[in-house]
Amino acid sequence: MQEESNIIGQRRKKVQEWRDAGLEPFANTFHPEHRISELMAAYGGLTGAELDGLGQIFSLAGRLVLMRQFGKASFFHFQDDGGRLQGYIQRQEVGPEAYTFFKRLDLGDIVGFRGSLFRTKTNELTLQVKDFILLTKALRPLPEKYHGLSDVERRYRQRYLDLFVNPEVKGVFRARSRIIRLVRDFMEQREFLEVETPMMQPIPGGATARPFQTYHNVLAMPLYLRIAPELYLKRLLVGGFERVFEINRSFRNEGVSTQHNPEFTMMEFYQAYATYEDLMMLTEEMFGQIATQITGGRQIDYQGHKIDLTPPWQRLEMQESLTRVGGIPAALVQDRQALVQLALEQGVTLRPGEGYGRAMAKLFDLHVEPKLIQPTFITGFPVEISPLSRRNQVNPELADRFELFIAGKEIANGFSELNDPDDQRQRFLKQVAAREAGNDEAHFMDEDFVRALEYGMPPAAGEGIGIDRLVMLLTDSASIRDVILFPQLRPEG
Repeated sequence: MQEESNIIGQRRKKVQEWRDAGLEPFANTFHPEHRISELMAAYGGLTGAELDGLGQIFSLAGRLVLMRQFGKASFFHFQDDGGRLQGYIQRQEVGPEAYTFFKRLDLGDIVGFRGSLFRTKTNELTLQVKDFILLTKALRPLPEKYHGLSDVERRYRQRYLDLFVNPEVKGVFRARSRIIRLVRDFMEQREFLEVETPMMQPIPGGATARPFQTYHNVLAMPLYLRIAPELYLKRLLVGGFERVFEINRSFRNEGVSTQHNPEFTMMEFYQAYATYEDLMMLTEEMFGQIATQITGGRQIDYQGHKIDLTPPWQRLEMQESLTRVGGIPAALVQDRQALVQLALEQGVTLRPGEGYGRAMAKLFDLHVEPKLIQPTFITGFPVEISPLSRRNQVNPELADRFELFIAGKEIANGFSELNDPDDQRQRFLKQVAAREAGNDEAHFMDEDFVRALEYGMPPAAGEGIGIDRLVMLLTDSASIRDVILFPQLRPEG
């Protein structure tokens, strides 16, 4: 720390010296006309003789990342958003004063250059500098091991360092942007309308989760950051929009892990006159199409696993999966009291209003979910843990619902929607009772949503897809923090 403090002091001294000499170390008078990637694409294949014949001056700007000084000449490397390029500067070319100034620059400084292209004796494409200007003086030094910033927490906390020290990280976030664009294109091609719903809500709904709470001073009312956009999107079905989607930021006041961030992105969509089975097929098509465009095919590598996204994907009912995958005897799974007792023995906490359904779901989390590597739809969810889902007509104890698991992670959740207002009211009331008994993740009563259903919502199906986890899958990223630019972290120190 003392060494870094000394370096910062020396750099600040340079800033003051240059300003005293009439030089501005934070100039904004240079406008680069070219990018390194453009030069590489256009001229990277030319020979030295062909480059000499161009007779063209290029202007670029970037951060100094390597310098090798040899008295009257220096080689250096600089990088911009598109790549990295070697530069060569000579005292006789730029003049003694300018060259002396250049030698006092530091790694991390952002500099504008004008020059021509040539090839060195080692055949490396290089910029012969004609003149330059300091654009931004870096007061702090680059990480000691510039090419290997490996302190994971520092990478997440100081993402700006991570991005220019580890170029592959930029690739992940470029892929993320493209994946979101492909999701949007996929939905719009199928006539879904993109909409925006409130992020601050008077009643949080659409999922069982603990919300973040705030307060609006002028309206004198509490508000909650949304845990899901579901109830607003279904109001739009009532209003006559038959296909809607939202790529949304949602917030849940829960712990952080390699799979969870309190602020996350998902795509939620609703389709009138569709069932959850229709959405399973649509999801297979969507994931396969996006994977092909991002990775080149439907067979992808993820953390040592070969995953095949070619449909049809495996489908298992939850009870069946507990036996076939989780190894719990079928007789025990079907015995409600015995399964609840097993869950309690294995550390599951049952909150007020929860019983067999919650026990089944938590045992699934423990014994089945980590083993579902290939794409698998789990169906047959208990109504008890599906307060917004349509009941199955054959077995009303179960909901017409699925969750999608890939590589041991839940990626999507969808169901045929409950549109019976009386049934919905009763389920809300059970959730309210559970909340009053101490379950702070249970649903609130939403009278306006029930009122909307009373006007009539067409039969429909809806689904939420975790964008962060989809990006993890398609970029082979182990942690959700690798695909969120600024993940939530504990306070520094």
